[in-house]
Amino acid sequence: MGTATEPMGGRCLCGAVTFSAAIAKRDVDVCHCSMCRRWTAGPFFGLMHQGTVAFEGAEHIRVYKSSEWGERAFCGVCGTALFWRLSGSDTYSFSTGVLDDANDLRLTMQIFIEDKPDYYDLANDTPKLTGAEAMALLSGDEAKE
Repeated sequence: MGTATEPMGGRCLCGAVTFSAAIAKRDVDVCHCSMCRRWTAGPFFGLMHQGTVAFEGAEHIRVYKSSEWGERAFCGVCGTALFWRLSGSDTYSFSTGVLDDANDLRLTMQIFIEDKPDYYDLANDTPKLTGAEAMALLSGDEAKE
């Protein structure tokens, strides 16, 4: 995959949507919330990025505003879950499943741990945040708690 300064690429299952972004960190967060599990049929493995993204086939991207603060994007042709985005911002969490090369990634955090069903556990030893803790971290309010 290269260094963090090199662009990372990805695409949907059918190839109608492709993207490239200079994603700085290779840290993967796992979201166990009920919306992510319903959207992806399992926990959502996401790679955070804040900044510009170059999309090709953007006309095929469909966006569903799933909450007051978040939206989920998918390919309108094949249905591939592409990313979660903080509404009104350039903060993305790309599905690791759409990346062309995910070999240099590392699982660093699990969020909405209180929503995780009992039928699975991840073996990775990571911090496990509640939904409230994750939202405080995302909004920059973690120092206030």
